[in-house]
Amino acid sequence: MKRLKYIFIFFPFLLLAQVNTPEQDTTSIEYLIIKGDSIPRTSIDLDEVMLLHKLKFDSKEDRIRYLILRRKTIKVYPYAKMAADRLDSLNTRLAQLTKKRDRKRYTKKIQKYIEGEFSDELKKMTRTEGQILVKLIHRQTGRTTFDLVKELRSGWRAFWYNTTASMFDISLKKEFDPENEKEDYLIEDILQRNFQSGRLVSQKSAIPFDFYYLTNKWLNNETEETPE
Repeated sequence: MKRLKYIFIFFPFLLLAQVNTPEQDTTSIEYLIIKGDSIPRTSIDLDEVMLLHKLKFDSKEDRIRYLILRRKTIKVYPYAKMAADRLDSLNTRLAQLTKKRDRKRYTKKIQKYIEGEFSDELKKMTRTEGQILVKLIHRQTGRTTFDLVKELRSGWRAFWYNTTASMFDISLKKEFDPENEKEDYLIEDILQRNFQSGRLVSQKSAIPFDFYYLTNKWLNNETEETPE
């Protein structure tokens, strides 16, 4: 009891010390330097977040079709992204090579590398999965698979014709067109939801479109002109 008594005697001084102790501000302030002047910056940059609508379906069949499309899209998207990444690497490297022989040799090297990554998995895909892949190639690169084959003939012709088109009997000229094809809009919807969840690694579309406008068009039946 005597020990508790001493504790209560000194406790008010502890409270007083806590009240009188000046609070330290540990918030760091960044400054923007504009023509020699420093301006304090108190705002915080946040990553842009796309607000998505709540999924609604008119029927059980529509919901099942969406779920099937989601499964197929999630399956093939990584290959479309990989193809776009490899294409960027290829173009960057080719721009550095001046000799035709070196360019041809490097292109063949990329061809073998891509075939090693893709071919076994592509053989397991259905025709619809192959067609979605072709659409997503267009989304990621801004060019159809047909145009890529034509442009990078020596490096991609064998890969796409032999492994993809001949297997699935699909159109290599098919474009990703969410403004006029509802299925393509649903594919984009699936991508955006899985980008946010972290299931898929986000890669910006090379095809310009307004996702919110398309949501109104396809789901809310609003047909006003696309904003510029």
